[in-house]
This record gives sequence, C-alpha cells and structure tokens, in this order.
Amino acid sequence: MSESAIRSRRVITPDGEIEATIVFEQGVISAIKNYDFGNHIACYTSKNVILPGLVDSHVHINEPGRTDWEGFDTATHAAAAGGITSLVDMPLNCIPVTTTTAALKTKLASVDQKLWVDCGYWGGATADNLAALPDLLQSGVLGVKSFTIHSGIDEFQAVNEEQLLAAMRCTAQAGLPHLIHAELDANPSDIQTNIGQSYARFLASRPPSWENNAIAMVIR
Repeated sequence: MSESAIRSRRVITPDGEIEATIVFEQGVISAIKNYDFGNHIACYTSKNVILPGLVDSHVHINEPGRTDWEGFDTATHAAAAGGITSLVDMPLNCIPVTTTTAALKTKLASVDQKLWVDCGYWGGATADNLAALPDLLQSGVLGVKSFTIHSGIDEFQAVNEEQLLAAMRCTAQAGLPHLIHAELDANPSDIQTNIGQSYARFLASRPPSWENNAIAMVIR
C-alpha cells in the first residue's frame, strides 16, 4: 500500500504542539511519527502549523431560496480557505425551511457539485411540523433546532412549552440532539427600541429575564 507523508515542527495534537511527521495511506492518516521519520517515502516538509480541520456546527447558508444572502458554493469555499473542513447548516433562512423530509431532499438536490468541505444539516422542530418530525429525524439530519421566540422567519414557527416537550420526546427517542434558541418575550414593554449604534443598548433590548425564563422552561 503506497504511503506519503507531511512533516512540520508545529503539529497540533491532543497532547499539544509537537514536531512530527504525519503518514497517509490512500489519503487517510495512518500514523503520527517523529519528525525525522519518512525518508523512505514521499514526504513534504511544511513550515506551517498543521492542525485538525475545524468544525462549525452553526452556519446559516440559506440555500435554496435565499442564495443571494449566501450559498453552499461560496460558504464552503470560504470555510476551506479558513481551515474549516466541516459545516452544519441551520434549518431556517432557506426556502423551504428544513422542517420536513421533502424539504431536506430539496436542500440536498440544491448542493450538488457545490460542496468544498463536508456538510451536515440540522432539521427544525416547529409548532407546525410535530407530525412530520419522527420521519425528519430518520432522514439524515444530525438533530433539530427550535425557537421559543419568533425566529425572524415567519415560516419557521416558535414552539410553546407543550410543543417543545412533544418535540423533545421525539428527539430523545431518535437519540439526536435538540438545539434551542432560548428566549421568552413575555414582557415586550421591556424592549429598548432606541438602539442606534450602541452595543450596550442592543444588549439591553434583550432583557436577561427572557433568556433565564426560557432556560428554566427548557430544564422543566
């Protein structure tokens, strides 16, 4: 079996930064050896840091439907350029939102020949897709996302406590993670509308009680 290697004096491993030679067999890492290893095989010496590819598990790529905001071709090109080798796409901002198996199939059809890094996909657990949720959880999504407040997209509906509990039972049965945007805007009068360019006023526009109350509900 043919081998090749790359060596660097700055290789990042679980044990820290070391000098090492990384050996490959058919494109897959087979061993991490000492720096001087590899004289008998094709070995490239790099002056750069060698580290594992990064994973970004919260990316809004927006395709299909809002590809002018961002699409898989440009998003995955940018990820690769920055050392990110895996992305997980969020289920909202695309059209249709990824809340059904059919919508996921539409998204997968739209990414053909556009992926430059590995991609996974979150589904959505919303107020109006609970009946379709078990099938979605078996369709290949890595888990689901819910909002307890308006998501910013009308077609991706927020869940109340009863709906969230029903969705959680489905995700637990499927053994998949359930992400939750946890805010409850019970007192809209708390909102500061005069935000302007102030970051402090922006933070004040989302009172801590909104998040605290939502997290308490999620735990409950």
